Amino acid sequence: MKTDIEIAQDAELKPIEEIAAKLDLTKNELELYGNYKAKISDEYLKRIQKNRDGKLILVTAINPTPAGEGKTTITVGLGQAFGKLKKKAVIALREPSLGPCFGIKGGAAGGGYSQVVPMEDLNLHFTGDFHAITSANNLLAALLDNHIQQGNELRIDPRQIVWKRCLDMNDRVLRNIVVGLGNKTDGMVREDHFIITVASEIMAILCLAYDMDDLKKRLSAIVVAYDYDGNPVTAGDLRAVGAMAALLKDALKPNIIQTLEHTPALVHGGPFANIAHGCNSVRATKAALKMADYVITEAGFGADLGAEKFFDIKCRMSGIKPDAVVLVATIRALKYNGGVKKEDLSIPNPDALKSGICNLEKHIENLQKYGVPVIVTLNAFVTDTDEETAYVRQFCEERGCDFALSRVWEKGGEGGIELAETVLHTLENKAGNFRVLYDENLPIKEKISIIAKEIYGATNVSFVGNASKQIKRLEELGFGNLPVCIAKTQYSLSDDQTLLGRPENFTLTVRDVYVSAGAGFIVVLTGSVMTMPGLPKKPAAYSIDVDNNGMITGLF
Repeated sequence: MKTDIEIAQDAELKPIEEIAAKLDLTKNELELYGNYKAKISDEYLKRIQKNRDGKLILVTAINPTPAGEGKTTITVGLGQAFGKLKKKAVIALREPSLGPCFGIKGGAAGGGYSQVVPMEDLNLHFTGDFHAITSANNLLAALLDNHIQQGNELRIDPRQIVWKRCLDMNDRVLRNIVVGLGNKTDGMVREDHFIITVASEIMAILCLAYDMDDLKKRLSAIVVAYDYDGNPVTAGDLRAVGAMAALLKDALKPNIIQTLEHTPALVHGGPFANIAHGCNSVRATKAALKMADYVITEAGFGADLGAEKFFDIKCRMSGIKPDAVVLVATIRALKYNGGVKKEDLSIPNPDALKSGICNLEKHIENLQKYGVPVIVTLNAFVTDTDEETAYVRQFCEERGCDFALSRVWEKGGEGGIELAETVLHTLENKAGNFRVLYDENLPIKEKISIIAKEIYGATNVSFVGNASKQIKRLEELGFGNLPVCIAKTQYSLSDDQTLLGRPENFTLTVRDVYVSAGAGFIVVLTGSVMTMPGLPKKPAAYSIDVDNNGMITGLF
């Protein structure tokens, strides 16, 4: 059996100009990065604004497990299936981070015969967007420390610097560091921190900005520190905005590539969903809606993280309204939630399936709270039995969801036709009435509590350390009316990754709260979630190599 990278390397790609032509994109409206990837010009994005919007389909999933769910694979396969049905469709995805690519999660190009390509380029440096974000983030950090060194006209309190440096790699030893050691000219000695690039506020800003003017406005509002009187100091105060925007000029433009079956795919931006808002860029999604009749996009990790933030942050800020939601699950993952060990998931186990399906049930309930029709799809495995599949189908239909099997990993678009036809039936027969979960003008604690209780299933919320004090301060500074972005483990509905299934009677623990004023939301850290991940005992990097002909192996 071929690996994902072998399938991708054997594929015959079409020149990106040919893929773009399907969307009425001319060569002059592309900025080429080789033969198979390009950026889309601002001129084209302006030209298509007169077009009507297509239908937006969000793909999300149950909580991730070691068994794998295949959310991106389903997203790509669904787009290819629309092509098989002669429907004009575009896929809108996030860009992968190098950190998990070399760590434990692997890349994010889909899998099997439902991939976006060139797979190696996408999972490595792609068009350099993440490097631009890293550079802009660290330029701001350098200007901040230099300002203090050069006299500190803004009276920045070094004990209240909140801007962190970033790196797009899992490097645990950089989480907490000391800078400024050495001579007087080497800066002020202070504690500093690194986060992964996908958790940077600049990543969130890039993905939420409408255009260059909006980008610069958001960059200017970034709170980097507080002065000795407790007032916020911003990137605008540091006169950093113009230079940062120059670094981000090209990164702001959406990227276009193709699937194995030559369906156009816009891949742009990549905030993590467990520590950021987990969606591709507003620019790419809005452009896709003007390009095609059907747009398939995804939100990161489980629906409790990615979908909640897609609805309550991205849709709220952009005016985007999804027409349907596809919720991905596997029988293997449901049995894992029912207590089965990873090595035993291929063995039929009706009792474990019935025990673990409560995780799927909670996600269905959560998605229905947003007023959008839900389709559940099982990413099929050869070890699934007819009885297991029939049980899940009946379970979903009893809860008002349409249901379809997907075999896109094995068969590509052909294996997604049942799902595509089900989505089309849902779009034609079930009208959505999209609504967000909460009013952003509620107090910060109340917004956190609503998400914790309504989406996670918590009984209570505990604010530990300085969290309550931080919330009070943010409200006094005028940030209380922003939506909240909760950073939480992806492996459980709770903030304890060991609690599988549908945890009940638990308390969500909030340990830190701060504002991302440029992005336009309040970040809430819960449990033990890290904004700079670490590598596992056996990183994926151990298996990655390149031969004398430049052929890369080991990516997945």
